[in-house]
Amino acid sequence: MENQVWTAARVATLIGRRFHVSYSVSGATRLMHRLGFSPQVPAHRVAERDEQAVTAWREVIWAEVKERGRPAGLHLLRVAP
Repeated sequence: MENQVWTAARVATLIGRRFHVSYSVSGATRLMHRLGFSPQVPAHRVAERDEQAVTAWREVIWAEVKERGRPAGLHLLRVAP
């Protein structure tokens, strides 16, 4: 069964489909905060969570991604709504 949490990614998708306006996940987060909404967080962890897999992912995959960071010289443009 799919969870029923409204994530920023889901909100951004909904905004795009409903209003034909593109928001990034961080943009949707900022918009929700400006409108007074807070993120929903599950009250518990899933019973099937594999702690060893999570730990391995953090130590290997996340470490690689975090190490790479943003390439030098890359600047993101902020576009006014």
